[in-house]
Parts: sequence; C-alpha cells; structure tokens
Amino acid sequence: MSAAAETPFDAAAGDRLAKRNALVLATGQALAGANNTVIVATGGILGAMLAPDKSLATLPISMMVVGMWAGTLPVGFLARHFGRRTAYLAGAACGCLAGLVGFVAVMQGSFWIYLVSAFLGGLYAASHQSYRFGAADTASPAFKPKAVSWVMAGGLFAALLGPQLIIHTKDLMPPFLFAASYLGQAGFAVLAAVVLLLFRAPRGVALDAAAGGRPIGEIARQPRFVVAVVCGVASYALMNLMMTSAPLAMVDCGHSVADATLGIQWHVLAMYAPSFFTGTLILRFGVARVVAAGLGLIALAAVAGLSGLTVAHFWTALILLGVGWNFAFVGATTMVTDCHRPEERNKVQALNDFLIFGSMAIGSFASGTMLAFFGWALVNIVMFPGVAIAGVMLLWLGLRDRRRVA
Repeated sequence: MSAAAETPFDAAAGDRLAKRNALVLATGQALAGANNTVIVATGGILGAMLAPDKSLATLPISMMVVGMWAGTLPVGFLARHFGRRTAYLAGAACGCLAGLVGFVAVMQGSFWIYLVSAFLGGLYAASHQSYRFGAADTASPAFKPKAVSWVMAGGLFAALLGPQLIIHTKDLMPPFLFAASYLGQAGFAVLAAVVLLLFRAPRGVALDAAAGGRPIGEIARQPRFVVAVVCGVASYALMNLMMTSAPLAMVDCGHSVADATLGIQWHVLAMYAPSFFTGTLILRFGVARVVAAGLGLIALAAVAGLSGLTVAHFWTALILLGVGWNFAFVGATTMVTDCHRPEERNKVQALNDFLIFGSMAIGSFASGTMLAFFGWALVNIVMFPGVAIAGVMLLWLGLRDRRRVA
C-alpha cells in the first residue's frame, strides 16, 4: 500500500488518531520487544557454546546491533516512500526470518548461521525502534511525549513475554537448548504483523514526509539535535554494553541460566515500566532534567555493578540501568522530534537512529573482548566517561538556551 493511500487525517479528531496509533504500536512493541529479549538473553550463552573462540561469545549481540544500524536508513526510506505501515510489516518479516534461521542454527550447531539470525533480528529491531516516532507523527505538542512513552511502555509486556518464552521453551527440544525458543520468536513476529495492520497514518503526514524540507546537514548542525543525539548515543550504547555482558558475566560467576534470564527480565521491565509516567515527568520538569536524571541512574548502575558479584548486585545494576535508559532515551527522542518540520521527520529520525545504533555497534564489538580479557569490572568502569560527556553537553545546551532567552 502506498503512503498516499493511507487513511486521511481528520483534523477534528485531535489526538484520537494519535492515541489509537500509540496503542497499536505499543502492542506491536510488546511482541517485537520479546523478539529482542530472546536474542539478548540467549545470544551470549549460545555464542559461548557455539563460537570457536570465547572472546566471540557476545558477537551475536553485536551482529544484532549491526542489523539495527544497517536497518535504520532503509526503514526511513520505506516509511518516506511507501508509508510507515509498509516499513513496519517489512520489519516483522525480518523478525520471523530471524526466529526460523535461529532455530536452524541451534539445530545444526552453527555459530555462523546464528550470526545471520541475529543480524535479521537487528533489522527487525530497527523497524520497531521507529514505532516511537510513528506514534508522535499525529500527536499534538502536549500529547507527543506521552505518545512516545505509551509506545515505549509496550516494552513492559515484552519484558514479561520474552523471558517467559525462553524459560518455558528452552528445554522443549533436548539436547538443543533454546531451539524451541527461536520458533516462538518467529511466532511472535507473525502476531506483531497482524497487529500492525491496524496502524493508520494520515494522508497529510505521508505526503508531507515525501516533500523534502531542509538539507539534512543544516538540520544536523542544530545544537539541540547534536545534544539529543549525544544523549541518545550515551544512553543506548552504555545500556547495550552492560546488558550484553551481564548474562554471560552472571553465568561465569556461577549463577544459573534462569537467574541470568530473570535478570534480563527485570532489566527490560525497568526499561519500559517508567514509560507510563516518563512523558508526564517531561511535561512537568522539562526534558533536560529528565534526561539528566536518566544519565545519573546509568552511572549508579555502574556503581552497583562494581559493588559485588551476587545475583542481587547484578539485578540491581540491571534495574537501575533500565530506568536510567528510559528517562534518557525517551527524553532524547522527544528532543529530536522538536528539531524537524513535518516534511523532514523521516530522514531526521532515520539519521538519529543511524548514529545511535552505529555507535552501539562499535561498542558491542568491544564488549565481548572486554569481558573475556578484562572482566566485568571494566565493563562498569567505562560507563562513567560516556555519562560525563553526555551530561556536560546537556548542561551546555541548557546554559546556551538561558543566555538566548535573557
């Protein structure tokens, strides 16, 4: 279906369409996020089992991040020229393939085929990460932060679905650990595609998105956009660094696979549960303060990670990391939506995600080697410089805005 053929916008409806789309995309986010959780919770463990070298154990997670990076610009292209729904359905197809290829990889014990599965899962993630922007397309300025938060809140249910899928299916096809989990992952992607058929983008938004706008270089030079990207990069890259390493670090410390999986469940719950009120916090206290609070919580997560190696220490670190990521990332996303005109939305949003996931890819490749050769402590220590850089940039923007107002 072409973008121009999507449902016309009824201006009198106010935020009714935005609320409807946010609910649809939140449901899609729950199902798609469960796909992510399967790869995140099992990727390091399967990598350690299948890889020819243990330093490559987290390479599957890195390949997923590379897939996210590689998928951002194509998702933006599809959304701009064919409509967001087409882009979302294409992503769901990649998610289904990720599960099926992952099943084949586990059955054949092939590390290299498993990397293909993880890459396909990353392409799916690139699509569903853009759901937050789809929800904001038709929202009023007052509802926009809440629309983003509603979609992110869908991840709360992903935090329940994904780990429980793993726990209940990991041993269904002995001796092939997690084989049935990847079949379940494919099934979730199919369900998500059905839900996404209910998404409706207004014709005006679709036509505006194809109109062009300012050169991307001019938009990217805006101080607010630069700071939004830096905060988005810091929150997501640092979160991914710790999250990727934590399950494998827990197993290496003698904790069970179930404990590691539940740790990821608590982490994903913490990532998305605050979304029910993050938008309200942004409206009340301002986006900069919410982002700053998020960066502070990410730093506290590193402190918890350095404090001990018990299950409680790992889980506390992962919970703080999740809440911090939510505040910082939802805030950074809201900042990005204030940097473009309607006709520029798709290319600006795609550039933002391309930069964020590109930095994540670089960090992900380092995480496995860092954990294997230097241990869990270094993973936590490197969190502090990233938080400091983003915090200084955020402070600079705030002071700059005050001087301009004065």
